[in-house]
Amino acid sequence: MNEQKIIALYEEDGKSTYEIAEEIGTYPNKIRRILQKNGVQLKSRSQAQKNALDGGRAKHPTDGKTRSKEERIKISNSVHKYWKSMTKKEYQARVDGAKERWYNMSEQERKNISSMAIQAIQRAGKEGSKLEKFVLSELTGAGYSVEFHRKNLIPNENLEIDLYIPALKTIIEIDGPSHFLPIWGEEKLQKQIKSDAQKTGLILSKGYLIIRVKSVTDFVSLSSKDKLVKNLLERLESISNKFPSKPNRYVEIEL
Repeated sequence: MNEQKIIALYEEDGKSTYEIAEEIGTYPNKIRRILQKNGVQLKSRSQAQKNALDGGRAKHPTDGKTRSKEERIKISNSVHKYWKSMTKKEYQARVDGAKERWYNMSEQERKNISSMAIQAIQRAGKEGSKLEKFVLSELTGAGYSVEFHRKNLIPNENLEIDLYIPALKTIIEIDGPSHFLPIWGEEKLQKQIKSDAQKTGLILSKGYLIIRVKSVTDFVSLSSKDKLVKNLLERLESISNKFPSKPNRYVEIEL
């Protein structure tokens, strides 16, 4: 058995031990032993699968398939539960791993990633966050006429409203982590808190109802989004039946 040929098939052609065994007419474990004997570093299972997908020798299990909303919620729930059940030690290991990957990057790679992050933040400011767009899509789909990023709703005030439902005189503000956490520093956080309070006070003084959705994390599971929409729809239905009195025109929903 030509061991050099086996090594070449594995390292240069990217074939798996199973494929080499089929080609030569033996079994995979024998191929593994030959490779190990010659000091060849065996690929992990995930790397071998990736090579098979890249080379067209295997098809991705979800390729061409569309998951139902129920399936996506189930997957989202399992991911959310996994992160919530993670121990401090496991979480720290992930944080340390991410830091190590970051510091192992070249300076140019880090610059590219930072630049893309800044662009994403700027784009979200102009186009709206994913959660804003999700809520907009769901409320519009439910039959509500929603104005997105409405400006000049209140004359002589430089305000931009996240979501405005004219028929119900109701405003929905989606507040992400930077509204509660010092992501950009303590000084900017205090300015944000003050700005939010002033905006809320001004909106209420003009007779509008405001719903503030508070999300303290960038990751919002699909099941949490689903619950949020149900909550909003129930509240909007109640508002349409009877517009609340002044003391009840401020609502907070925490995710």
